[in-house]
Amino acid sequence: MKGLKNILMVLSVVLAFQSCNFNKKSTVSSAEVYQCPMQCEGDKTYEKPGSCPVCNMAMQAIEKPSEKKSDDGISETSIFNLTSAWHTEEDEAIQLEDLKGKTLVMVMIYTSCKAACPRLVADMRHIEEQIPKENIKDLNFVLVSIDPKTDTPERLKAFAKENLMDGDQWTFLQGTESGVREFANVLAMKYKQISPIDFSHSNIISVFNPKGELIHQQEGLGVDNKETVAVILNLTTK
Repeated sequence: MKGLKNILMVLSVVLAFQSCNFNKKSTVSSAEVYQCPMQCEGDKTYEKPGSCPVCNMAMQAIEKPSEKKSDDGISETSIFNLTSAWHTEEDEAIQLEDLKGKTLVMVMIYTSCKAACPRLVADMRHIEEQIPKENIKDLNFVLVSIDPKTDTPERLKAFAKENLMDGDQWTFLQGTESGVREFANVLAMKYKQISPIDFSHSNIISVFNPKGELIHQQEGLGVDNKETVAVILNLTTK
């Protein structure tokens, strides 16, 4: 969850910019909440009037805008607002919105990586192994390549088979260089090409709800994934 608030802020900015490229009517409603006029507790608000627990001043009523929703129910922080083009390992052309409806567990890798990426792949498989079969049908494990020139759909498909990740719950994506960079910015995932065949990059696994909203991130390699699994189970248990 480290840095999740900052990531959501970045996501809002990126998607607000992206929304200029297409027209979707949205509505905004507001609700009244209460906040200390001195903001002793920062941006914290309360549903009911009262006194600030720090300075004892009477709280003031303020308007808090609700999350913007488009006509199809997608919030302004959803990755489904991104209009970049992608190809799956089956060479199917899609947009991220086509993944709507399932909980998404996403990671960015490149198939020629010999250091961190094999461990990220192992972490993804370890997470998948802990999910009951009845929950798997509501899950999509998505691996996004940061090396779209090399990682063609054909190569991604071969990689999926080699790593026993060719079941229906696994998806591999090749995008454009600009689309990959935009998506990485949304995740606060940093990467840089350091040689013709090698990249340095962050190691982050992200969980999105079925509406494409970022819920949780796991950072690092081989870390305890109990919290990640718990989040996934909470999103997929009906």
